[in-house]
Amino acid sequence: MKKILFFVLSIFIAGNALAATHGAVKGVSPDDALKTLLNGNKRFANRQPRHPNQSASRRISTAKEGQEPFATILSCSDSRVPLEIIFDAGIADIFAVRLAGNVVDKDALGSIEYATDHLGTKLVVVLGHTKCGAVTAVVNNDHVGGNITSFTDKIKPAVEKTRAAYKDLAGEALILESTKANVRQSMGEIINSSSDIRRMLKEGRVKIVGALYDVETGTVITLSLDTL
Repeated sequence: MKKILFFVLSIFIAGNALAATHGAVKGVSPDDALKTLLNGNKRFANRQPRHPNQSASRRISTAKEGQEPFATILSCSDSRVPLEIIFDAGIADIFAVRLAGNVVDKDALGSIEYATDHLGTKLVVVLGHTKCGAVTAVVNNDHVGGNITSFTDKIKPAVEKTRAAYKDLAGEALILESTKANVRQSMGEIINSSSDIRRMLKEGRVKIVGALYDVETGTVITLSLDTL
């Protein structure tokens, strides 16, 4: 799948929140799941969080009945990007897959397949963030050693593609565009490396969206991706 069209969605999309009770997500569409995430982020950024699904009863019910998260999010491991907080979500709402630089490896891919095919999440979000240390290290050609290269090497193609496309960019501007390119790259990795995900996309069972979190403002925006 070489081209997939994604539409820009505002963080101010209006929509009803998902029901708070466990098991209510079975009939939720991918677009409804996205609206729920973005509405939750809007509450967080505006300092009006509701802290849904964080009660003892929620913990106990999900322990007994199992999990039915409404979204799967592949994000960076950065400690400034706590998913349930920035999306004002709760227990068993988000299936989180976190790796430095929000890169895709076999473990991440298997986790995403498990969430979509076995747990039934209909939305997969690849979430990058501003001031990403992993992307910054690659842009600045910083020396890294040990197993850190396992993810910085994966980011390099996105940075190289950005340099080629934006020859006049440097510094923070180059890092930001490289971060967006890295999100797009991870989306492509998921689609191109997983026949299960491609099948679910074709069947309309799953939607994949790229997004960017601003660690200063607390806001999340979705990214318009014409091609991967």
